[in-house]
Formats: sequence, C-alpha cells, structure tokens
Amino acid sequence: MMNWINKMERKFGKYAIHNLTVYLLACYGVGYVISFTIPQLLGYFTLEPGLILKGQIWRLVSWVIIPPVDNIIFAVFMMLLYYSLGSSLEQTWGAFRYNLYIFSGMFFTIIGSVIVYIITGGFIGLGGLFSTYYINLSIFLACAAIMPNLQLFLYGILPVKMKWLAVLDVVLLFIEAVQGGLVIRICIGASLLNFIIFFMGNRNMQPYRPKQVMRKKKFQREAGRPVNHYAGGAKHRCAVCGRTELDDPSLEFRFCSKCNGNYEYCQDHLFTHEHVK
Repeated sequence: MMNWINKMERKFGKYAIHNLTVYLLACYGVGYVISFTIPQLLGYFTLEPGLILKGQIWRLVSWVIIPPVDNIIFAVFMMLLYYSLGSSLEQTWGAFRYNLYIFSGMFFTIIGSVIVYIITGGFIGLGGLFSTYYINLSIFLACAAIMPNLQLFLYGILPVKMKWLAVLDVVLLFIEAVQGGLVIRICIGASLLNFIIFFMGNRNMQPYRPKQVMRKKKFQREAGRPVNHYAGGAKHRCAVCGRTELDDPSLEFRFCSKCNGNYEYCQDHLFTHEHVK
C-alpha cells in the first residue's frame, strides 16, 4: 500500500493543501455561527443522498460545516486540540498523506450515507448523523498510533498518555455501535474506515513516528551539506578505520542514518560499527 501512496505523492504531491486543519476548523466556525444565528439554515447543508439526487449537489461538500458538538465551550477546547493534533500529523506525514487521510475519511462518510439511504428505503432526514465528529476522532487515533506515549493534560491537570485515551475512545465507540443500531454502526464504520485501511495496511508505523521522521530529516540535512575534504583532497573517510577513497579506490562509503551526527563509513564497517548516540 505504501508503494502506491508513494507513487501518488510523487505525481500529485504538489497539489496537496497545506494547513488543511485550519480550513476544517474554519468550516466549523461557519457552522457554529449559523447554528447560533439561523439554526434552521443548517438543515440545508446536511449530507442527504436523496436530496443530492434531486439536484442539491452542494450537500456533497457543505456537510463538513455541521458542528460536531453543540456545547460551544467544549467546542473551543476541541478545536484547539485538533488544531494541535492535525498540525502535528501533517508535519509528521507530510501534507499529501494528511490530505489523503482526511479526504478519504470524508469520501467513506459519503459512501456510508448512501448505504444508509439505500437500506432505509430512501428515507430523508438522517443527514444530521453524518458530520466530521468521527473524522476528528480518526485524527486523534492516528496521533495515538504514532505517538502513543505523548501526554495530554485531561481538564488541564491530569496527565494521561494518548494510547490510554485512544483505548477509552475505542471502548466508547464499541458501546455506541452496539447500542445505536445498524445506522449508527454504518456512520461510525464509514467515518473511521480511513484509519482502519491506513493502519491495517501499514502495520509497521516506525517510519512515521516523530522521532524517526526527525532523524530522517536530520540525515537528509547532513547528507546535503558541502562535501568534507580530508588530507590529500579525499572526499570520504571511514569513521572507524580512517581509510579514504585514496587508500583504496574500490571502497564504497555511506552515511549512517542511525548515528547521531554526520558519520560516514566504508563498506566494511557500515553494518558492523557501534552507532553514535
């Protein structure tokens, strides 16, 4: 799966929307303004496949402004939290992968609404169930998957690791799915399908952990520095044995991404040296 994403990123990465979280939160802001000023107007923005088929195609997009929660105080804290989490996720993955993750969640949500419309016999009026609430939750679960030991301060006081909050959220989702019936299960499953596909298709998340990303960027910066010049005009020197390409033109040299610094090794010591920490 990652090879497929890498190919897409090389081809379409330049079209990625940077700071996508800011735009999502701006949509929420518009939704809250409408909900407090003209609440009846929100009914024209919900995700209703039956009305979309009748020509109201704006609903394919406008549903993202539907506020995930009604309590404005809780909403402010939620928006601050998801701004931080979303920005961190975009910085860790890159704009393209983050875009793909969010937009796939929205796409699956639309598919879920169509399924609900079909199984309910074309019933109109369930569009309010589809919002970005579960997509926001997928952002939190993604951050918990790559940063499990990051601490959040519950109520601003109690430090709790993200992995335990994620476990709690999954348990609550399971209870909600059991108690909510088939329609709620489809809402939850469709909105979180992006998380399931992405992380089940890429079980080794080590390359996406912040520490690994920082190490990779550091290595790229080090590798991009001007070439060192050693005695006799040599450009490469092994950090273990001290040999250069002048000692043996057949030697190959590589930088080690696991060493903390700009260390280069010959082919004989690249895999046998002790990593510098």
